Order: sequence, then structure tokens, then C-alpha cells
Amino acid sequence: MTPGQPKWRRRKDARPGEIVAAALEVFADKGFAAARLEDIAARAGISKGALYLYFETKQELFHAVVREAVAPNIAAVEAQVAQAEAPFGPLARMLMARIADLAANSQLGPVAKMVIAESGNFPDLARIWHDDVVSRALRLASGVIEKAQARGEVRPGDPRLHAFSLVGPILMGVLWREVLTPVGAQPIDLERLASQHADTVLEGMLT
Repeated sequence: MTPGQPKWRRRKDARPGEIVAAALEVFADKGFAAARLEDIAARAGISKGALYLYFETKQELFHAVVREAVAPNIAAVEAQVAQAEAPFGPLARMLMARIADLAANSQLGPVAKMVIAESGNFPDLARIWHDDVVSRALRLASGVIEKAQARGEVRPGDPRLHAFSLVGPILMGVLWREVLTPVGAQPIDLERLASQHADTVLEGMLT
């Protein structure tokens, strides 16, 4: 902090991030419809009126959650893939392991479940989730596959459909974990799922 800068200014500048972090927790705990702005404000340690200085609606706040708390994880994977020079097999394993790690150790799963459950009543949730998360992840996987096809490493076929085949079981594992495990279904290890699935699917994709 610059000498002489009042402490309250640093606190004020930090508030949007604190609100977004609080909103992520509330959305994950309660879902979108049941989440109230006063709950988010209370968890962020501010008044509801102060929250309105930064976000006017829950939809706007959800967009900020996706943009600031979820999308940077996708950006980190994009950067890692861009710097990698590995053949497709190791690169695909790394990509699947990163996705599984994010799903297992972040709020990605609860938020994804919320979007699926509530997008019928709140279609903007699905649009935001698609534009900022799903389409980016799918584009990343498809691009990696297309380049591998050009090098002769991956069999012919629609790269986008190959990408669905690659990451689809992880999505199924996320839904299992978020929807069925809480009601008594046997837990699933997402990292092991990703590893075993890589062994299986790469046998069919690699030339």
C-alpha cells in the first residue's frame, strides 16, 4: 500500500472480489433461486445496500462469479496447453487430469449442478456458463485434437465429437458426485476416473 493511503481505500477496492467469493459460496450452498442478495452481502461482511453499489442483480453477480472465480481456471489450463510440446497422449492425460482436479477440489461441481438444475427457469445461467466455461473448454480440447490429427497422431473424425468423448465421462462423474453421492450412492474418485478413462479412450483415438 502506498504510504499515506487510507486503509479503507484498500478495503473498498477489495470488496468486489469479496462479494464474488461470497456469492460463489452461497450459490454452491443454496442454488440460484434460493440465494438472496442479503445472504451474499452478509457472508461478504457488508450491507445489502453496499452490495448494490457493485452488482444490481443476481444474474450480474453470477456472471461475475463465472468470469472471476471459474473462468481463470480455464485460462490457466489454456496457458499450460499452449506452452506444452508433448505428443497428444501425454497432453490429453494432463488435460483430463486438470479438469478432474478442478471438478474435485473447487466449487466447479456445485455450480455446474446449479446451472443444470435451474437453467430452465433462468436461461441466462446456461448462456453464461456455456460462453465463459463450456465452450472454452471444448474449444481447447478440440484444438488440441485437431493439431494432433494434423500430425498424424489421432484418427480421423470430428475433433469436437472426439472432445466430447474425451471429457464426457468426467462430466458424468461430476454429476454423480454432486447429485447421487449425497443421497447414499458410492462415492467416485474423479482423478482415478480421468486416469482410467484416458487409458481406454486413447486406445481408440491414437493411430
